[in-house]
Amino acid sequence: MTGHEISLMGQARRMHSRIVSGSLAIAALLMSCACSSDKPAEQPAVSVQAVAVEKTTIQHTVQAQAILFPLQQAAITPKVSAPVQKFLVKRGSPVKAGQLLAVLENRDLSAAAQDTEGAYKQAQAVYETTTTANLPEEIRKAEADAQQAQQALDAQEKVYQSRQQLFEQGALPRKELDQSRVEITQARNQYDIANQHLDKLMAIGKEQELKAAEGQRDSAKGKYMGAQAQLSYSEIHSPIDGVVTDRPLYPGEMAAAGTPLLTVMDVSSLIAKAHIPQDDAAALKVGDKGTMSVPGIEKPIEGKVTVVSPALDPNSTTVEVWFEAKNPKRELKPGTSVHLSLTAQTLKDALVVPATSILTGPDGSTAVMLAGSDGMAHQKAVKLGVRNGDDVQIVDGVSENDKVVTAGAYGLPDKTKIKIEAPEAPAEESKPSAERSKAPSEGSGDK
Repeated sequence: MTGHEISLMGQARRMHSRIVSGSLAIAALLMSCACSSDKPAEQPAVSVQAVAVEKTTIQHTVQAQAILFPLQQAAITPKVSAPVQKFLVKRGSPVKAGQLLAVLENRDLSAAAQDTEGAYKQAQAVYETTTTANLPEEIRKAEADAQQAQQALDAQEKVYQSRQQLFEQGALPRKELDQSRVEITQARNQYDIANQHLDKLMAIGKEQELKAAEGQRDSAKGKYMGAQAQLSYSEIHSPIDGVVTDRPLYPGEMAAAGTPLLTVMDVSSLIAKAHIPQDDAAALKVGDKGTMSVPGIEKPIEGKVTVVSPALDPNSTTVEVWFEAKNPKRELKPGTSVHLSLTAQTLKDALVVPATSILTGPDGSTAVMLAGSDGMAHQKAVKLGVRNGDDVQIVDGVSENDKVVTAGAYGLPDKTKIKIEAPEAPAEESKPSAERSKAPSEGSGDK
């Protein structure tokens, strides 16, 4: 055989050996597949994290944003329009209730008050003169006239009686007896008129005279008091204790009636006003304690609820709640936005789980995944109670020391095999350990 034929025969033998080895490999693969199909596939365990249900104390805390307002505030407006004569305080000045803050120009008002004071004194003098002099004199004169009329009547009656006796004896003509009868009638009429005049002075006359004099006096007094009030309006006093927070005008400028001249705020305590949803507000009551977080102040400030509005805000359907906190150092400023944390309820021996363990269904139902002793995850419907941050109270559905899945429960089917893993260490804790492990190698490199 030639060399070429020998080469072709070698290639044919190598091709045959490759085909045989490939066939053997396929056969082995088919046999292994057949063997594996006879045994069921083992379910892999899902890695999860779990914690035990804890019996502890939990607080129902209501969180809300609020705005600070002063305990009291007075925007002081003058009742008269006049230039400002002088200010006695400036912004930031502490003031007391009743303290004089400013004085307006008041020379015209002072003159009017002096004029009306003189008229009042004159009317008072007329009233005293009327009550002590005129009326008693007229009454004494009327009494004298009545007494004289009585005496004249008595005299005429005696004359008439004596003449009647003489007429009966025939010693006196009838004409004189009739004349005496006319005179006694006239005397009786004079007596009646005198008595009526005296009675009028004692009753109607005296009362009317006194009323007239009293009316003039009271009218003058009212005008005087009105002028005094107008004069007092030129002096601006503080109605409350507090601090002057606004003074827009300078001395000499015109202060208009009805326009605020000064603003005084009582900042010894501040009120944080918050609008809270109805469900949360229903758990709050006056006296509930809480804390207030203020930007720029590290430590939360303690206080208490002072007002829970009995009605809802029609625009936001929320309830306005007032939270009062002391401000002895005046660190709190009205108008600041703060965060409130109000303790509405404290429950002892409550079953508490992390909020991450709660599963919420499409229909709003709640459940947890329990890590069973059989190594399986079991879904259990639960009833929730108070929620406080990352903790949730379970009212019904679990027992103390049950383990609930906190990580890996979402989308996990019921009765799935699980493997509980320890939670990962925070990055801050792992970083120092890495640096410590790295340090010897650096040191050995230096050597």
